[in-house]
Amino acid sequence: MAVARRLGATESKTRVLLLDAAERLLLRDGYAAVTSRRVAAEAGLKPQLVHYYFRTMDDLFLEVYRRRAEQGIERFAGAMEVHRSLRTVWRFGTDLRGATFNIEFVALANHRKAIRDEIARYARRFRKMQLDAIAAILDELGVSPDTCPPIVVLLAMTGVTQVMALEAALGMTTGHREMMDFVDSWIDKREGR
Repeated sequence: MAVARRLGATESKTRVLLLDAAERLLLRDGYAAVTSRRVAAEAGLKPQLVHYYFRTMDDLFLEVYRRRAEQGIERFAGAMEVHRSLRTVWRFGTDLRGATFNIEFVALANHRKAIRDEIARYARRFRKMQLDAIAAILDELGVSPDTCPPIVVLLAMTGVTQVMALEAALGMTTGHREMMDFVDSWIDKREGR
């Protein structure tokens, strides 16, 4: 019977340093640059500590992703508690700071099933939160789901923001301001501004 190798404590400062270092490398140099040696060097630690805290590099990537995804879900829930509106949903999606992170993880997911599955799991969870929020908002505004289906609003907002994030990451922003103005105007009409 094999004995499971003990891993470092999940609340360890060293573990957090490794996660932070992996995320910085991923954002700065891309997922291919995230190796145990480079993560350790970025964190100012010995390379063996990476595998003391994470059995595999996939485990490290998954924890980096989960941490950022949980923060995003918490931020969205908090934003909805403060001001539940189409504007808030739209503004949340147009925050392009996470674009590079998402681009790198989608690229990584093309090569690693476990990561693809985890991204899909979080995406389904987040989509449900967004859809529930948009459905409630439209209902409060008296907008019939027959004339303006919540899923269509969500997919339109998500699609636009994802395309703009991908393009912005490439340095291409032609038409982005016009799209932002158009959606802002559309929301203003629905929310009576």
